[in-house]
Amino acid sequence: MPSDLIPPTPQRIRRGYFEESVLQRKGVNLDAGSPATGAVLAGEYVAAGFGDGTLRFFPPEKPPLTVHAHHGAILCLASDYETNYVLTGGDDGRFLRVSTKGGIEEITSFGTRWVDSVAAGPEWRACSSGGVAYLWGTEDTDPKSFEHPSTVGGLAFNTDATRLAVSHYGGVTVWERRKRGWKAKRLIWKGSHGALAFSPNGKFLVTAMQENALHGWRIRDKADMRMSGYPAKVKSFAWVGDEPFLATSGANEAICWPFDGKDGPMGRAPQTCAYGGKQLCTTVAGFPGVPGVFAGFADGAVLAEQITSEPTSMVIKGSSGSAVSALAISPAGWLLAGEESGRVLWCKLSEGAG
Repeated sequence: MPSDLIPPTPQRIRRGYFEESVLQRKGVNLDAGSPATGAVLAGEYVAAGFGDGTLRFFPPEKPPLTVHAHHGAILCLASDYETNYVLTGGDDGRFLRVSTKGGIEEITSFGTRWVDSVAAGPEWRACSSGGVAYLWGTEDTDPKSFEHPSTVGGLAFNTDATRLAVSHYGGVTVWERRKRGWKAKRLIWKGSHGALAFSPNGKFLVTAMQENALHGWRIRDKADMRMSGYPAKVKSFAWVGDEPFLATSGANEAICWPFDGKDGPMGRAPQTCAYGGKQLCTTVAGFPGVPGVFAGFADGAVLAEQITSEPTSMVIKGSSGSAVSALAISPAGWLLAGEESGRVLWCKLSEGAG
């Protein structure tokens, strides 16, 4: 991790308060005036969505570009497979593709129906509204539509976009691309399933439950994996490291499940890092290729720590009193932390970050 970060002392942890860091003082601090709803990568930029419908692109060493994209809150966003674009969905019913230069393309509009989730993969883009997932190829003007038994909780493509996973009540439907179209396969587990993701190697699929738990499946044989014991709902997870680990929010530190080997976390305990004292972790992010986690907390603090047996936690951002609701790190080592209050930190991690 960077050398100029401030390691938290036991006194800071006991007080439940983290002091302002050197990086925070050196970085760009702004007030967007509306809650940060998410952040994703867009090439060398980080894109952040906000509750007033604005989308801000943060480039290295330059002021951010503000795009007035939606007429209401940005509910979801995803990196497009073309690096300088992001996909957004809003409560104004619009599904947009926005460039880092500020160009806006409306892919579709559902009127008064919200766009609940969006996803992108090579040659494909998808969104959901209500219980229907919609899928566009790069040459399509009209989408394919896939109906599901309840409101869609999340969308995810695997790495080569041969599979689109759609979560809903009762489990996940995996749509697999074949020569004659898309064929559905059901992964069943009782309860409501939300955000989801394939493991980087495509062997596993994990969802965040409405309960304080994750659920996963091994794709080849539909073997179940229940990851429970959280004191709060898991609202954020990220794949980190090369092995990899699935780092998650929902506790007072980042909970990191091992997904190496053929069985992943089956029968194994998670590792933990970035201990926040009495504060709950609200969002997590990873740095490419590094077995480490950046964790944002309910008091506004952001900590960073590698997944090791020795505690090495460092303060990126001090406590502010407002929960971190958006967190992303660019490949060049620029970090964005957005809060529910609308405050945003944009800072450069030191050379050799991670």
